[in-house]
Amino acid sequence: MTFVDTHCHLYDEAFDTDRELTVQRAIDAGVEIMLLPDIDSSSTDRLDALYHSVPSCFRRMAGLHPTSVKEDFEAELAHVRRRLEKGAFVAVGEIGMDLYWDRTYEEQQREVLRCQMLWAEEFGLPVALHIRKAHNEVFALLRDLNRATYRGVMHCFGGSLQEAQRAVEMGFMLGIGGVVTFKNATMAEVARVMPLDRLLLETDAPYLSPVPHRGQRNESSYIPLIAQKIADLRGITIEEVAEQTTANARILFGIK
Repeated sequence: MTFVDTHCHLYDEAFDTDRELTVQRAIDAGVEIMLLPDIDSSSTDRLDALYHSVPSCFRRMAGLHPTSVKEDFEAELAHVRRRLEKGAFVAVGEIGMDLYWDRTYEEQQREVLRCQMLWAEEFGLPVALHIRKAHNEVFALLRDLNRATYRGVMHCFGGSLQEAQRAVEMGFMLGIGGVVTFKNATMAEVARVMPLDRLLLETDAPYLSPVPHRGQRNESSYIPLIAQKIADLRGITIEEVAEQTTANARILFGIK
């Protein structure tokens, strides 16, 4: 039984004291592949160092995170473009809109997202979308782009069942993480009823640890806990969840 963690930040400083052990625990838990989304130019070197340390286990993304969109967004975008032109990436991510804290750079976030969506199309890559308090805004932008279908994942999906259905109709997969294990989580209904061939497993480590580790540092070895919760919700085996979600990840991200 093998898994793919489709979204984790194991290059984060939270793992500086035990990164190798953390990676080994993930491998021991059956998590054979871990995808590393980028944040901005300040995270690139750390991400690349981890990617090159065990290239058989890691795959990289390139992108500008919406919360990193500030006055210097044009320089940050140029950095992403240079990386994409060098190749060896499985997605453009993580990108999107985040209006949770404030809307100071809302228009810039919209511009940056549109640009990176077009780059994903140009380079033939899927996208990993970060959406927080901005589903309406992102859906409006996608509608304006007017593509027949999209390739990508709505990472750490936190919308309603109706928004999940809309995302799937547009071609997106849904990233299911530790939140699905929380008591009274609305994500549980999404994980229970949406087609299994549209779901991906992710941790977003070091954030959003699943129960029973909630409030602690998250890591990729906890992926089986998320898979088991999905299996319980759907009345199927964890093996079925592992097989289908791994296949989904391989197809979307072109993982060999």
